[in-house]
Formats: sequence, C-alpha cells, structure tokens
Amino acid sequence: MMQSPKLLYFVTEDWYFCSHRLPLAVAAKSAGYDVSLVTHVNAHGEVIRKAGIRLIPFDLSRRGMNPLSELAVLARLINVYRKEKPDILHHVAMKPVLYGSLAARFAGVPCVVNALAGLGYIFTSDTPKARCLRPIVASAFKSLLNRKKSRLILQNDDDRKLFICNRFINVERIKLIRGSGVDTEVFSLSPEPTGIPVVMLASRMLLDKGIVEFVEAAKLLKGRGIDARFVLVGDTDIHNPSAISNEQLVSWQSEGVIEWWGRHEGMPAVLQQANVVCLPSYREGLPKVLLEAASSGRAIVTKDVPGCREVVRNGENGFLVPLHSVAELADALQKLIGNKTLRHKMGVRGREIVVNEFSIEKVIKETLSAYDELRTQ
Repeated sequence: MMQSPKLLYFVTEDWYFCSHRLPLAVAAKSAGYDVSLVTHVNAHGEVIRKAGIRLIPFDLSRRGMNPLSELAVLARLINVYRKEKPDILHHVAMKPVLYGSLAARFAGVPCVVNALAGLGYIFTSDTPKARCLRPIVASAFKSLLNRKKSRLILQNDDDRKLFICNRFINVERIKLIRGSGVDTEVFSLSPEPTGIPVVMLASRMLLDKGIVEFVEAAKLLKGRGIDARFVLVGDTDIHNPSAISNEQLVSWQSEGVIEWWGRHEGMPAVLQQANVVCLPSYREGLPKVLLEAASSGRAIVTKDVPGCREVVRNGENGFLVPLHSVAELADALQKLIGNKTLRHKMGVRGREIVVNEFSIEKVIKETLSAYDELRTQ
C-alpha cells in the first residue's frame, strides 16, 4: 500500500493554529495527507489532537533576539525536520517562515509552502529596531523564498506587489490566497442587538491595530454627545513590541471611555453583540475578524490600507478612512451609529461578499491545490 504523503505545519502558537489553520489541516487529512503540527502547546493541544493532528511541542519566542539562543532553536528545528522527514512543510507567519525555510534546506525537505498573513511589526513600525531589522529580513526573503519547489502564499495584492517590486521573490513562486477563510455557517447572518449601539474592535491589543485611534475616536464621539458603547475585545500580546499594557487598558476603562472585555473564544456570539465592527489597523494580510464580522451581517469601519481594503467596498459594506485620521474615523462611526437602516444594508452586502469570495471552502481548495502543484512538479 502506498504511504500517505507527510504534511507538517509549523506555527508559533497552538491557539493561532486552531483559529486560522485547523479546518485546512483537517481537510488535508481527509484528502489523504498524514498531518502533523510543530507548535508551542498551551491550552489548545487537546482540540488539535481530537481533530486527528499529531502534535510536536516546540517553544519559539517571537521576540527572541539572542544569537546563541536563536541558533539553538534553529538546530532543534532542523533535528525535528530530519526526524519527521515531511514531504511538504507549511510555515505560517514571519519567524516560522524564516527559520523554517532555513531548516528545510539543512534537512533536505523537498517541498515548502510559506504563508505570510501580513508583514507584521517589522514592516509596519517606524521604530529604530524595526528599521534596523527590515533590510535583514528583506535579504533573508531573497535568499530563502526562491527555492524551486516552494510557494509563498500572500493574502492581498498590495503585499504581492511589494514582494515583486522589491525583488524579494520570483513572481512564479507567489500564490495569492485571500485570507484563511470564514465558515459562513458558524458566522451566520444575525440580527443586531437592541439598545445602545455597540461599536466593537476585536483584535490583539497592539498599537499597530489602531487601538489608540479607536480610543481617541470614542472620546471625540462622547464629546459630541453620541450615545454608544465602545468595546475592545482581546488580550494584549507581551511578545509583540507594539503591545498595549494591561494597565493602560484598565485606565481607559476606568475613565469610562471604553469597555475592555478581554479575550473571548466564542467569536460568533461576541460579534452578535456588536452593531458596528471597527478595525483601524495600519496594515494587514487579510483581517479574519473583519471577514467574520461581515459574514455575521455587521457594517465595518476600517482603514484604507493593505489587507483591510480587500474586505470593505467603501460605501457598500462599510467605510474606509485614511490612516491615522481620528476625526474621519469618528465621522464614519457616527454615520453608522445613527443610521440603523444603513447598518442593515451594509451588513447584508458584506455577507454577500464573504459568501462569494472568502469562504473557508474556497481557501481550502486553493491551498490543497498548491500542495498538489508542488508535489507533482
């Protein structure tokens, strides 16, 4: 009997894998792959095992910068790849892509899929550290992403153009797959809640997600006498340099500016409590929360930046506002807070867009096709 091809995912955190890649891994298993996952196992290990995915625990700090420690991490990863002998590797996010691609060379893995869900802190921040790391990462892209039997999955056309214009990668190695997909049955069209309108931002609590601009817009609208609740959903991320501290979030809540609900697992039910969903991010791959909000029938306000503009047709299913403009963000939110009919119209249109363009079935089909293409080259 012919042995099943081995597919190995490498993701930093188990919760992220469950949120963004578990349905894909299950579909790959159903398609005949022997599927395993290398990740930091925290609270989601049992969910992954129950799905039939073999777990290989692996700790990787996203902020690690000590050269000796990072070389030790790379050596451990090479050993894992040599032991597992996968036919295909699928790396997700910046550090797994860079470390995993290098380890794959040493371990002799034949096929590599790299997926970048946006370009992250290094390309969105203007801090000295980010500016210093940017050319190093760019050089690594050019060196590691151009092997013959490899694909780079990008989520939006802006990132695709950036990689091509900067000659990070040959165009034929890029595959554009728009997001990680939405289960439109789980995130179903639902009526808005009654009462005071709730404007929700669900994300990691990071500066580059536009949290500060959201809070400033909330202050502005409250100063105008607008009756609405402004809610932040999500935890801070101590491993990210742009993390907002718990103390700051508690302070904003104590001032009565926002409500901070913390992290929630059941996002379908959370989004049903919103009237408007806002994500004033600086740059994204393709933000899953906006797709989930649109699938749930919620009008959206977001920034006119890469990734976010992929989801919103300005004036149809939400509003796009300029980067860093608090006043225009507040104006767009005010239009929706005061107009239930417009919110409903935009919510229905957003649902149509997600069903037609961003369903989980479409993303799975395109990704499995990428695996097959590599294996048959």
